Amino acid sequence: MHFSIPDTQEFTDGAGNTYIGYNIHINGLFHCTVRYKQLYNLHVQLSKDLDMSLPIFPPKKFFPLTPTQQEERRLALEKYIQSIGQNVAINNSEILNGFLLNAQQETVGDLSETETLDIFFMNGSKISLNVSTGEYSGGILKKVYKHIKLIEKYHSYFALFVIIQDELSNNIKILRKLQDFESPFITYKYMSSMGAKIVLRKSYWDTTYDLELLNDPVTLNLLYVQTTAEICSRWILANKDTQYHLENLQKSRNKKEYLNVARYLKYYGYIQFSPCYCDYPQHGSRVLLAIGGNELNLRILSSEEQEIVFKVSRMRCWRITTIQNATDHPEDNYEYSLELSFEYLIARNKLQWITIVSEQAILMSVCLQAMIDELLQKCVVGSRIQVESGKSWTYIMRDGQSRINMGSPLRECANNNHLPKSGPIIKKLTSKWSAVTSKKSNESAVDKTHTTCPTTNDFDIVENNVFRMIGDEDL
Repeated sequence: MHFSIPDTQEFTDGAGNTYIGYNIHINGLFHCTVRYKQLYNLHVQLSKDLDMSLPIFPPKKFFPLTPTQQEERRLALEKYIQSIGQNVAINNSEILNGFLLNAQQETVGDLSETETLDIFFMNGSKISLNVSTGEYSGGILKKVYKHIKLIEKYHSYFALFVIIQDELSNNIKILRKLQDFESPFITYKYMSSMGAKIVLRKSYWDTTYDLELLNDPVTLNLLYVQTTAEICSRWILANKDTQYHLENLQKSRNKKEYLNVARYLKYYGYIQFSPCYCDYPQHGSRVLLAIGGNELNLRILSSEEQEIVFKVSRMRCWRITTIQNATDHPEDNYEYSLELSFEYLIARNKLQWITIVSEQAILMSVCLQAMIDELLQKCVVGSRIQVESGKSWTYIMRDGQSRINMGSPLRECANNNHLPKSGPIIKKLTSKWSAVTSKKSNESAVDKTHTTCPTTNDFDIVENNVFRMIGDEDL
């Protein structure tokens, strides 16, 4: 997960005292506002519950903070929460997930007990569910699965996503995947003004999993609906002859054969992103970027379209950088610019930093991380790792009141991990086998060829453990 605390708010409590609220953004979007003491209480409970060393928490101050000290605390809290966000074991903690869910509910304030929530499919059809406003994503998913009669063994292959879909142009823009630490209803309320909606779509990268799903009528229909939408929006490319063949299969309602044809088309199984900029092959190149098939694919938008492929197994590490008041591309009209930079093995013994400037940089990073998680699990030998659940923990509200919570049943990892039948199923990755590890920017062991503007805010560098397994065939 990518955490940030870009700004703060000033509040007044019931006694007339002012305090600072820290606005937490997760994976690029606002999630909740919390006080320092709430984050400190979270740190204390994580320290007691987890058998690992946590980052040092910013110390308390005994006197009112000056504006400079307030900014220093914001940066320190951001650095702390970014560090725990890169640790898989902490991410899977019931305490962290429960804290984030409770904080989101408290931030919104008074909510009615039940509401109607529309869950869409990629063809525009929808189902309407009666949900609790505080119900987490896993609970909503179970209701969706029950409604569409999806059998349990296929539950982990699908997830809820927040997307924007233009009905006139058929353009699809994925904002992010919903996680267990949030209420889909609250998240939808935050983003409904953007024209966003919650959709059910597949949540895996290895397209060989399709082979089993094509034999089940419910999963077959889900894949068919998503694939037809992606071909219509030109996420998946097909020439005229293939398009004509697919249209005939669609008319005859031969969904399985339609998918058997579509699975071999260019960009099937990829997530497409909005046009953005890259410094490769030259600075300021405008590109279309897609992630899938264990690669990051760039199409250079010029008079002669050029395609460049970067294999995820050759990315040593990557990082997200926020640049304030970027001026390189003023036509984009953003107050800040997000950059995804990755260090790539261009040739044997030659690493090069490549930077992509995009408002969707965080989603790109999340996609890379999920894809590498899936790759790495195929190399891990072991059995399912169980985590003790049902422990009680305390949520401290902004006004200081305590609320005792019971841990929820063991949930799947947020990445919806999958393995083929021939491999072990591991729902929880330990930090040892995490696909990515966090490292501070100034501690990198290699020289950087990429430089950034001085007014930047760097996330920790994310190191790719799949890179350690690179073989001669990858060079």
